[in-house]
Amino acid sequence: MRALISVYNKDGIYQFAKALEELGYEIVSTGGTAKFLEEQGIKVKKVEELTQFPEVLSGRVKTLHPVVHAGILYRHWVEKDKEEIDRLGIKPIDVVVVNLYPFEEKLKDDLTEEELMEFVDIGGPTLLRASAKNFYRVVVVCDPKDYEWVAQKLKDGSLSLKDRKYLAYKAFSLTSYYDAVISRSLSSLFEMDTLPEKFALPFLLGATLRYGENPHQKGWLLQNPLEELGITKSKVVQGKEMSFNNYLDADSSIRLVSEFEKPACVIVKHGNPCGVAVGKNLTDAFEKALNTDRESAFGGIVAFNDRVDKALAEKLTEIFLEVVIAPEFTEDALSLLSKKKNLRVIQFFGYSYSFDIKKVSGGYLLQEEDNQDYQEIKVVSERHPTPEELKDLLFAWKVSKYAKSNSMVIAKDGRTLGIGSGNVSRVDSLRCAIARAQRYGFDLKGSVLSSEAFLPFRDSVDLAHKAGISAIIQPGGSIRDSEVIRAANQHGIAMVFTGIRHFRH
Repeated sequence: MRALISVYNKDGIYQFAKALEELGYEIVSTGGTAKFLEEQGIKVKKVEELTQFPEVLSGRVKTLHPVVHAGILYRHWVEKDKEEIDRLGIKPIDVVVVNLYPFEEKLKDDLTEEELMEFVDIGGPTLLRASAKNFYRVVVVCDPKDYEWVAQKLKDGSLSLKDRKYLAYKAFSLTSYYDAVISRSLSSLFEMDTLPEKFALPFLLGATLRYGENPHQKGWLLQNPLEELGITKSKVVQGKEMSFNNYLDADSSIRLVSEFEKPACVIVKHGNPCGVAVGKNLTDAFEKALNTDRESAFGGIVAFNDRVDKALAEKLTEIFLEVVIAPEFTEDALSLLSKKKNLRVIQFFGYSYSFDIKKVSGGYLLQEEDNQDYQEIKVVSERHPTPEELKDLLFAWKVSKYAKSNSMVIAKDGRTLGIGSGNVSRVDSLRCAIARAQRYGFDLKGSVLSSEAFLPFRDSVDLAHKAGISAIIQPGGSIRDSEVIRAANQHGIAMVFTGIRHFRH
């Protein structure tokens, strides 16, 4: 019996090689792996002894040889294969242990393009794919986590066909992931602005979740290895395990709260902001955001863009929340929050833009993320917004970006007063926003309105005027823009166009 071992990561390999040696396997190895195993007292046959051909190009070519790959791909149930390897004097290889050059890790180093390409593994993926293809006979191991149980099952003689299939599946998954990391990172490095006809996206399994959106659905948290920041890279400081829906809401909340430079608080429920405010400090921002809609805030996700202190933590423990998320917490704050055993406390470190992916039947929709606020701020009405109105318009516009379409956001003094979202009619969303604001006793006189897409009719402007709204921000672009602007002028409402819409489905 023969085992081929060629690993970059040496963790656990001595113990595994020792176990194979004790089971009677001849150990064949390459370069640095061979040297490492010999230093540990393992008897090793070097690949060049097998192939009768030296490693060339500074080790770039080691295992790419017919003696190696024929030994792996040999099928003992095919008589012609047996005759051929007997004639050529090739011995079968029964176990292949390989892990790959750390291309992904080296992306974080300040390497030149030429230096980085040296960490693209060629022989390793080829060995893994060949071994995985011949799983009926060859045991392929690509993960140090599998060394112990594979060694034990080989010792017991209990390694099953199902085990072999699992190991092969894992090897093919690794090589496809590895190539996807290379492909997508080179897309950025080479400044490719188009997608090739065929490509793959890399994902790491971050966690197996209790369930998906509903208890009857399985759910997983996947990480993009090429994004250093984001909700999947956040730290769970305390509380219950994060759920599928928690992650969705938390992601929406950190994106929105990160839009603001002043102390800000965002409360999200079922993917929609239900209260957003900036304040003189985080406690002030939280109280304003909470009072926008106390009913919806129950069981919500609360995000902050600065450090949570003891005074704020005391306020947070007074109501039922699912998640509190911030870039930092004081020790006193954590001590207080820990009394709420089920409260999830999350520390996030920012987020980065990548692709936005949505599943549809038979495939996916892929788009760039929405990372542009507006094209321009163009006043189209006779009356210009006051400096205070303009400040509130831009605040409300940021919130609109994260509310589900159709959305209408009413704001004043750096806080939301009412948010209507997810309705099939834009004017219905405005009715909801007004009704919600009035239910909590807000005076809408002098407030502003943001619509994430253009107003198709003047009805929203007329309704806004009746409610006391004095300024409106929207993308513009409707065939009825002139009618809508005329309505604004009739009511003395200031209207601003942004030239960009923010649909969110």
